[in-house]
Amino acid sequence: MKVSLNWLRELVELPATVPQLVDLLTLAGVEVEGVETHGVNIPNVVVAQIRESVQHPNADRLSVCQVDDGSGTPRQIVCGAKNYKVGDKVPLALPGAVLGPDFKIKVGKLRGVESQGMMCSAEELGMPKGEDGLLILSPEAKVGAPLSELFPGDTVLDLEITPNRADLLSHVGIAREIAALTGKTFTVPRSTVKPEGFGTNAVNVEPAGCQLYTALEISNVQVRPSPDWLRRKLESVGLRPINNIVDITNYVMFELGQPLHAFDADRLDGDIRVRVGAEGEEFVALDGKTYKLSPQHIVIADEKRALALGGVMGGEGSGVTETTHNIILESAHFDGPTIRRTSRTLGLASDSSYRFERGVDIDGVILASQRAAGLILEIAGGTIGDLGIGHGPDSRVAFDPAAVLHENDGTVFTHTVALRPQRVALLLGLELPEARIDAILTGFGLQKAEGGWEIPSFRPDLQREIDLIEEIARVVGIEAVPARAQAQFAPASATDRAYDRAMSLRRNLVAQGFAEARTLMLIGEAMPGLGLLHDLPENRRRVKNPMNDEQVILRPGLLPGLLQALRDNVRAGAKMVRLCEVGRVFSAQGAEESTHLALVMSGPGAERSWRAGEGSEVDFFQLKGVVTALLGAQTTFAADENSALALALAIHVDGKPVGFAGQLWPKDARSIDATSPVLFAEIDLGALPALSTVKKYREIPRFPATARDIALLAPLQLAHAQIEQTLRGANEPLLADVELFDVFADPSGARIPADKKSLAYSLTYRSTERTLTADEVNAAHTRLKERLKTALAVTLRE
Repeated sequence: MKVSLNWLRELVELPATVPQLVDLLTLAGVEVEGVETHGVNIPNVVVAQIRESVQHPNADRLSVCQVDDGSGTPRQIVCGAKNYKVGDKVPLALPGAVLGPDFKIKVGKLRGVESQGMMCSAEELGMPKGEDGLLILSPEAKVGAPLSELFPGDTVLDLEITPNRADLLSHVGIAREIAALTGKTFTVPRSTVKPEGFGTNAVNVEPAGCQLYTALEISNVQVRPSPDWLRRKLESVGLRPINNIVDITNYVMFELGQPLHAFDADRLDGDIRVRVGAEGEEFVALDGKTYKLSPQHIVIADEKRALALGGVMGGEGSGVTETTHNIILESAHFDGPTIRRTSRTLGLASDSSYRFERGVDIDGVILASQRAAGLILEIAGGTIGDLGIGHGPDSRVAFDPAAVLHENDGTVFTHTVALRPQRVALLLGLELPEARIDAILTGFGLQKAEGGWEIPSFRPDLQREIDLIEEIARVVGIEAVPARAQAQFAPASATDRAYDRAMSLRRNLVAQGFAEARTLMLIGEAMPGLGLLHDLPENRRRVKNPMNDEQVILRPGLLPGLLQALRDNVRAGAKMVRLCEVGRVFSAQGAEESTHLALVMSGPGAERSWRAGEGSEVDFFQLKGVVTALLGAQTTFAADENSALALALAIHVDGKPVGFAGQLWPKDARSIDATSPVLFAEIDLGALPALSTVKKYREIPRFPATARDIALLAPLQLAHAQIEQTLRGANEPLLADVELFDVFADPSGARIPADKKSLAYSLTYRSTERTLTADEVNAAHTRLKERLKTALAVTLRE
């Protein structure tokens, strides 16, 4: 929100310099996003009136004008603009004016005709760019007056207001904040205008989203351009002046924070009523666009049509124009969620909707209506009529004539919050006198009462004791809170252990050549890899209002995002891709959220070099090696039936299923532009067994080892893991290691049967107590061979 310091100075005394004000607001929690300097402060630039304009004799695109600069002697100016007419008042830079570092105005000739100055555009004067051509001034501007009188210098702050501080969306709100922070007083502009009469429940309000609606009749107004002071204030906050009536409603909104709207009373058919839109009803807004309405939208209507979108924007057919003589001034309160829904569904936002979405003080409705009415009488004339009032169903407010008749100060207190001085001292570490606390909270508009502090209606964010303490801290200053080094031992929690494990797994994968990825939690239903890990469509969490087709569901696994990232890397020219990710996944059943780890790999098994050449592509066995190195020696794999994959394995740790591994079918790999096999694994970290904190150490062997080989014929379906488990399960004390070093199969059956495979193992024997003899090793080797023949259907090849 933009705030003019010239405007603020009329309401509160400001700090001496702009940087001091910026620091004050920033330290109090009001972020200042930018500081802009407006206005014109250039010597020798005055208001001039064009008296005559003729075609330049030597240039088709130039004109020769005679202008009155207030000196009594006409000046001749050569001009290239075309947006003016004789009688317009424009800025005139006299000889000697400096408009830029190397731009000094002097008397000269343009195409042979003397020019005694330059008529200026807004951009040439350092003002925001307007229409092309000259800056056309108000007809009321005094000829010969310095332009700085018409456009006095001003500083505008661009503030970022947090959603809970809707009270700061006005100049009065910012002034109140500055006054509370500095201990100064501030002024709330008020009007003494009173309506002719009161029409309680005169406005029919049907939807609950409108709790209070007022309509004030004002007749015989004169619609014309706004006075310079009003135009300047609106332009300082980025608004374009339209006419005095519309400008007053905008002015009061930026002054008090209450949106207003004015209807042309003569263009209405019947009484005003507040209703919901009809399904498919068309509405033409002030922006000239047609919108289709529905029952979720609140509209202000007469007997025949919708006149305005409640709290958002007025309609084209009922707005105030130059021919308007009688108006109805609307001041109302609409619920934030209702206005937010209307604004989002129609894609229509305004300064009014911005305020209603965040919460407008319902007790400021009458105050803003009176303020606007007083300004209308002052600027546009007219006569005040009746004030029509309507309440929505179950409205929490009632009409209070005292607020209109000025029998109270206008402040309404909604609830009481208790505050303990000792609690303030405990949390802030400061012993503040009770009088100091009272002064701070009173400055924010609170009122001390029995049992605590009464909260004004414009501060609904103050609900708890800690909220009041925060207000005190903002005034005292966080720098005044003493620093204390306080800490205590905190034992590791389950969350800490989960974080440590995830970080350990990340480091392990990075050490194996993987790069960590971060993919989106919202994915589309056409993402690659979706459905490969048994995630049924009915188990997916869908977004009710997706932003686009690629953000429809919460990811059921990490694989789709990683495959998309792999595709992007391949398209970018990467040959060897290794990606991993740790992140949250979602399901509509069971554990709704869980943490998974996933990895994908494709391309050569190692980087190409002058020694190794191209190398071989990664395969399933390398994937198993990566997973085993990641999860530990207790990792085992079992075949998994999954027709969506070329190869599929279930991953177990300590016999417990923890995830899946697989390889895409070649056609699926080609669909993501991969020219090499694409392998992946996804693991549920919540399913992994708890990490053991016991570390085991063993000394380096002091005695030599002896190796013996075993060659055997085994059925093709017999897994190496089963053979290794049989050997180790014998609990032979001298057996130190088992290594498979050769596998051979002959589908033709010429050298070995087609349904068999030849396996060769190297068995390592060692004792921790002595050097083994050949007889001891041979005896142990014989026992293991006999166990293989007994336990498995294998034939030893001697």
